[in-house]
Amino acid sequence: MRLFGSSGIRGRFGTEITPELVLDVGRAVGTMHGSVVIGWDPRRTGHLLAQAACSGVLSTGSSSSLAGMIPTPTLAHAAGKFDAGIMITASHNPPEFNGVKLWNRDGMAFGTAQMTEVERILERRDFKVAQWEAVKPPGEVIGAARSHIDSIVKDIGAVNAKVVVDCGNGAASVVTPYLLREMGCKVTAINSHPDGSFPGRGSEPLQENLTHLRESVLALGADIGIAHDGDADRVVAFDEQGGFMDGDVLLPLLAKNSGSKNIVVPVDASMAIADYLKGVRITYSRVGDVYVAEKMKESKAEFGGEPSGTFIFSGHGFCPDGIFAAAVLCKLAGAGSLAEMVSGIPRYSMHRVRIACPAQKRDIVMKKLEASASSLSPKGMDRTDGLRLELGDGWCLVRASGTEPKIKIVVEARDESRAKAILQSAEKIVKEAIG
Repeated sequence: MRLFGSSGIRGRFGTEITPELVLDVGRAVGTMHGSVVIGWDPRRTGHLLAQAACSGVLSTGSSSSLAGMIPTPTLAHAAGKFDAGIMITASHNPPEFNGVKLWNRDGMAFGTAQMTEVERILERRDFKVAQWEAVKPPGEVIGAARSHIDSIVKDIGAVNAKVVVDCGNGAASVVTPYLLREMGCKVTAINSHPDGSFPGRGSEPLQENLTHLRESVLALGADIGIAHDGDADRVVAFDEQGGFMDGDVLLPLLAKNSGSKNIVVPVDASMAIADYLKGVRITYSRVGDVYVAEKMKESKAEFGGEPSGTFIFSGHGFCPDGIFAAAVLCKLAGAGSLAEMVSGIPRYSMHRVRIACPAQKRDIVMKKLEASASSLSPKGMDRTDGLRLELGDGWCLVRASGTEPKIKIVVEARDESRAKAILQSAEKIVKEAIG
């Protein structure tokens, strides 16, 4: 049984994600751990699925406490007082999606071995079953957001910046604006009322979804604009001149600011990172925050992140915390011009393309691709995650998405015409493999 992708279990509600499935996931986690905390993002199906997970945990005789509608990093922080955490979220996916992500008490998502164990328990129906007298009543966690805010204020300190925050009607609405005001920022918040239909903009903080945020930064003369996804594990930003700072820009900026000489990034990260961070040891992982976190633990790295906009600061925890990263960025913006800070980061031509592919065909397609890859004349192949082809003046990565029924292509080259040529060839190969 294969349920987990690169970011938990995720799919459309009512088909891939059902109350029955989440009940069983709760039973599996309760079988493995004695105490569990549960949170959910604002999606309309979130509370329903959280109740299913809670029932599953309680049926095993373990204790289960509900923390309410909170961001994913807030739930991961709260898990520090429990054996495990369950977050009901589909992160940046559209409102009809939902999912489950599982957390350890050190703030790291369930690793590879733990995900495999959950799948084993589900497949064999190997659940603990408590007798009626051993079943506990559900508990309630009060103040999870307050505790998360306090921990960030303690780590970051005072910040003097003028900030516009776009919470995307997601879970960040109950934490980020309050945190930044408490730190000393002058905050204007937009799309900051939680609404699981995401009426203000798409739940994924893509540049094309953030026109209002950019306009607000420029109109108000703000130092920075911050945007989150649905559950606030991601962050992107605009500088004071309206320049968009996506994960490919923020990753080297935050890595350098962290002062770490040992960082972890996934295989889809820009080669600009290695060019920019001289003297820094860079370890490459599979795509997915849990794999970044695993490599961070192995290599004792202090910082890790992904081009998707997820960033992990091991001193704060092993969860990708878009809220903590937002606080760091605001502190930088309060100290000087972000536009100047990022001006020295190399920017190469990069294209990211997603091609629909039925989930049951993805493994077959990936096998076909390797046989066809020679047409691109690669100088080397890396199979850490999917297939990455080293092409001398650039590279190409083709991998099955861990969160959607799609094949992802990432291409980067120092020259735009070369990048487009590589992308055109890669798209042709993938589409032929899909058939």
